Amino acid sequence: MELFTFYNVENLFLPDPTPIHKLDPTKSGLRNWDERKYKNKLFKISHVFQLMKEENGTLPFMIGLSEVSGRQVLEDLVQLEPFNSEYGIIHYNSMDERKVDVAMLYDKSKVEVIHSETITFFFEIIDRNPENYDTTRDVLYSKVKYKGEIINVFVAHLPSKREKDINKPKRAFILNEIRSRILNIVNEEKEKVILCGDFNENPDDEDLVKILYGNDHTKVLENPFQELFSTRNYSTFHYKSGLLFDQIILSKSFFETVGLSFQSAQIFNSEKLSSRNRKFEGRPFRTYAGTRYLGGYSDHFPVFVRFEDL
Repeated sequence: MELFTFYNVENLFLPDPTPIHKLDPTKSGLRNWDERKYKNKLFKISHVFQLMKEENGTLPFMIGLSEVSGRQVLEDLVQLEPFNSEYGIIHYNSMDERKVDVAMLYDKSKVEVIHSETITFFFEIIDRNPENYDTTRDVLYSKVKYKGEIINVFVAHLPSKREKDINKPKRAFILNEIRSRILNIVNEEKEKVILCGDFNENPDDEDLVKILYGNDHTKVLENPFQELFSTRNYSTFHYKSGLLFDQIILSKSFFETVGLSFQSAQIFNSEKLSSRNRKFEGRPFRTYAGTRYLGGYSDHFPVFVRFEDL
């Protein structure tokens, strides 16, 4: 069995040099973020994967991450147990205004990276001045080899829902670009594809349903998180609403009995990762609530899929 995981780790930043007694939030936007809190955060994130290993008998062979800031936090993470410096890193700095990126970790004993790059998006600002543009987080693309099999992996963290969902057109544009690239891979190169991320949309939203189909309306991708969402399984919450923004979408070839074959999908909502507050029972134990430090893991649960190697 192999696991593939995606995890929005909620603002994994290096400690900021701003003095701790300052009342203003640090550059990361986290109030009084310091070395102790950073070390605790690293331990918490690594502990998530230790728990996952204990439950499943293995660590994920690939891990998509979002809300990481810079390569150093990833270097610090993979040195800890259970990774023990045996995991490689794929990361590029994006032009995101908050300096948060997506990344991928991979088991160096199982995965060979053939190629990686970022897909960067620029959006015009309303004033139409060509020198003024808005940027968002890059999409990370990697082509890897696992036991002789080529797998194309996209890791995304799409623009957030805010201000009456002003970013919805941006998400639609990005998903359409990813869809075009996936169709080319599936139709021309006949290779497997994994698309994972925090999409800031649920599995039944129109743009995430559309991406599953080719131009001739045949299904080219499967989203196993559709069924989980329909049975009220959630990876994050906003006020009273349960959301399943974190998903792993797979090409149809993962449902054939050759090579890596899909077995199941799961939200890793272990009780140990859940809120200690009875009022928020069953929700992720987050690091911050607004500017108030709670010391938890993340405001998202990780999600993963299990593969059998046939």
